[in-house]
Amino acid sequence: MTLNSMTGFARDSADFADWTWSWELKSVNAKGLDIRLRAPSGFDALEPVGRARLSKLFSRGNITVGLTLKRSGADAGYKINEGHLKAMLDVAKSIQAETPDAASLSIDGIMALRGVIEADDDDMDEATRVDLDKKLLNSLDIAAKALVANRAEEGAQLSVVLTEFIDKLDDLLGQATDSAESQPATIRARLKDQIEQVIEDASQVDAVRLEQEIAILMTKADIREELDRLRAHIISVRELMSTGGAVGRRLDFLCQELNREANTICSKAHETALTRIGLDMKATIEQFREQVQNIE
Repeated sequence: MTLNSMTGFARDSADFADWTWSWELKSVNAKGLDIRLRAPSGFDALEPVGRARLSKLFSRGNITVGLTLKRSGADAGYKINEGHLKAMLDVAKSIQAETPDAASLSIDGIMALRGVIEADDDDMDEATRVDLDKKLLNSLDIAAKALVANRAEEGAQLSVVLTEFIDKLDDLLGQATDSAESQPATIRARLKDQIEQVIEDASQVDAVRLEQEIAILMTKADIREELDRLRAHIISVRELMSTGGAVGRRLDFLCQELNREANTICSKAHETALTRIGLDMKATIEQFREQVQNIE
């Protein structure tokens, strides 16, 4: 399986009887799944059905779905839903009474309210309407599958970029491991030099106590555990990326763990070279995390 991006676009157009339509689906990043589907007035029943179908195909992303629907022929037209119009006018009068300073609602504004103007399809028999709804939903399915393919294609491109970042982090891990091998001996020698400079007669120092203090400081400065955890996290990242599917949240969590270990390495580093490696790690992890935000 490949990784899936949360960004994409798809369209499907079709026709039936004297109706023509076009579905457009746009998807962008989101923490969860948010499907916003709005059908033309008179076709509102398609909205919950369409959202239910899309929710089976996607787990994350802000997906906006639009339907443009037109009817041709002599019978095509629109009508005013007088009952809905009256209800909206009553609401407008009530609001105007409570807020007299507010601007009056214009005729254009009233007519633009959802449900006031409807497609005039009274002449459509029930069987034709059922067939039309079925054709519209089938067309939505085609557009949805195209969006799945589009997000998968972009996910494949993201996978290449993410692999480059994780390879770079793996290389930095190797450099940090080599640097860590000599760090305990370096710390030990530097501490002894500092103590000898402070104490006039080093022979008066309790040798056992000195060794204990040095051991404690060396343990605090030892980054091998952090490197081991970093190595384990990198393995987990590679496994998730090879698994594919909706792994964006887990990759984001691993980014936090990777960054935590890199921060600790920087704080424990006593050599400029190791500090530089730690900072490069942090920069690489941040670049990796930015791209992970696009993964489903």
